[in-house]
Amino acid sequence: MNVHELLRLLQTEHDDTAARADHLREQIERLTTALAETEARLAELAATRKVIDGLTPPDHATAPAETATATVYQRIVTTFNEHPGKVFRVHDLHEHLGLPTDEPSINVTRSRLGRLVRQGLLEQTGRGRYQKRT
Repeated sequence: MNVHELLRLLQTEHDDTAARADHLREQIERLTTALAETEARLAELAATRKVIDGLTPPDHATAPAETATATVYQRIVTTFNEHPGKVFRVHDLHEHLGLPTDEPSINVTRSRLGRLVRQGLLEQTGRGRYQKRT
């Protein structure tokens, strides 16, 4: 194999890799847009549920799984309301609330905190740090 063939093969590999990178960037952009739209829809649904719950008589029975999720959100919001100036890391928040500190549970709470940030209840003061919006 001579130098010209080697350079041609190298250029071909470069072009293929650049095309793959462009394709992956496009996928990331599409997924980022879809994620933002889905999270916005989740926020709308949560707000709608809150309005409907406010209109529903107190004797309305809620499904246990829905109650558990609402309770965790309420406990998180209550914690931040009780400590308005305190900055919490997710792991510290879990310990404070007595929640499991395994990675899947921590990730669920990160997602919940992200929704609360987007809803304007909390602010993210740094990577993995949250506090009540003032």
